[in-house]
Amino acid sequence: MMVNPLQPYADLDSLHNAAADAFCELVAETLTTSDTFRVSLSGGSTPKRLYEILATRDLPWDRIHWFWGDERNVPRDHDDSNQRMVREAILGPAGVDENYIHPVPVVVEAPADTADQYEQTLRQHFPGDEFPAFDLVLLGMGDDAHTASLFPETDAIDESDRWFVQNWVPKFSSYRYTLTAPAINAGQAIWFLIAGSNKQTAMGQVLGNEQNTRLYPSQLITPTRWFVTADALPQTA
Repeated sequence: MMVNPLQPYADLDSLHNAAADAFCELVAETLTTSDTFRVSLSGGSTPKRLYEILATRDLPWDRIHWFWGDERNVPRDHDDSNQRMVREAILGPAGVDENYIHPVPVVVEAPADTADQYEQTLRQHFPGDEFPAFDLVLLGMGDDAHTASLFPETDAIDESDRWFVQNWVPKFSSYRYTLTAPAINAGQAIWFLIAGSNKQTAMGQVLGNEQNTRLYPSQLITPTRWFVTADALPQTA
């Protein structure tokens, strides 16, 4: 993992506002040379607040395409659905047109077909790419050092050819859907958003000297920027 300098934020408000400002700046910069801005979204409580703030910003909504980096194997109206969370936090309040929204088409009974269909959607939007060159990939990190739905000791960690896969996660006894590590790392900008003292151990593992991507999947990722609260950093950092 390439470790960029960490500049921790004192609290969640500071982190969220800094991330929102950086998002708006990146969109503006990208659109000076491109017709569209393509972002891969993360689930989780920390990104959710970012989305709520972005919904109030003056963004060029008709030039941003929204994709999902991971999803749960639940219907779109389920409480655990990342699609539902993102729609409620930003896409609905901002009135984003459906033509710019590209969710994972979850069919609970057919996880392999779901993953295949979404990979084809991605390939249509990134034609000719070896892996999808998102303008921005937003990521969180769990207290078990997972990111997206790349969980410790699961098959998706080892995937090197596919862009998007279904991933059986034994501790949940269910499938998750996720971008693969090569697909994430193809992003032009890759941001981790991490908050809370419960992430200290995971951060220590991911940033430590021991390289073990099967145990600490976030080590697979080469982030370009960290948005981290001070209380999430390991005590020795």
